[in-house]
Amino acid sequence: MELDILDALGEGWTLTPAGGITGEAYIASTGQSKLFLKRNSSPFLAILSADGIVPKLLWTKRIYSGDVISAQQFIEGQELEPEMMERPEVARLLGKIHDSKELLFMLQQLDQRPIEPDELLRQCRLYFQPAELAQPELIEQAIDYLSERLPYVRTDEQVVCHSDLNHNNWLVGTDGHLYLNDWDDAIIADRAYDLGMMLYSYVDEECWPEWFAHYGHPLTKDLKQRMYWYVVAQAVLSIYWYEDTMHPDATESYLFLAQLLEMEQED
Repeated sequence: MELDILDALGEGWTLTPAGGITGEAYIASTGQSKLFLKRNSSPFLAILSADGIVPKLLWTKRIYSGDVISAQQFIEGQELEPEMMERPEVARLLGKIHDSKELLFMLQQLDQRPIEPDELLRQCRLYFQPAELAQPELIEQAIDYLSERLPYVRTDEQVVCHSDLNHNNWLVGTDGHLYLNDWDDAIIADRAYDLGMMLYSYVDEECWPEWFAHYGHPLTKDLKQRMYWYVVAQAVLSIYWYEDTMHPDATESYLFLAQLLEMEQED
């Protein structure tokens, strides 16, 4: 499958897989030049590039297989370590993304339907298979909480959410510029969808007020409640995926959910 990309690049180029779950990203090299290539990347990559959110988009090309290849500037830099996620520039960039009306309009033009909390709860119930879970009673406890609090987390505010704010998707260049990559799973949803998993995973709660000051929005009681609801729902759905794929992080995911539910009891 790499031959079609090499044909599009011309002579003298070599391809190296760039990792990732999909296996559709490559680093193309010739001499001293490098490009980051991806097959069928997000349709709104151009606007992300123009806003400096992702490395500069250089060109896109449809190849004979029908796929579209995008070429971006290859950035020499460093992926963020987990402890770096508390940095002010992370909060500022995420705030910029969530507040962007242009990004929201673009995603709406792609017929993206907003993800409502009702849909997440439906998925949590639908895929609940006790016999396939190591701790089904923990999942039941989480679903009971989500059901009880659902009426209190509905909101009319919708923003563009990245939906996978893993520290590995953040890249800081040698010039200090911060990028957020891998937009294939971008959605329209409550900003709490992104914020919940992001903050509960990476930022000590005592640091949240300062983090939100850089983010550009206050941490209200309502927003915190919605963040907690969404992170519990995402934790449940993550466990389903880990169990289905026999992922080695399954045990840790149960521990994360248990810790979350303990927080709710303490409150």
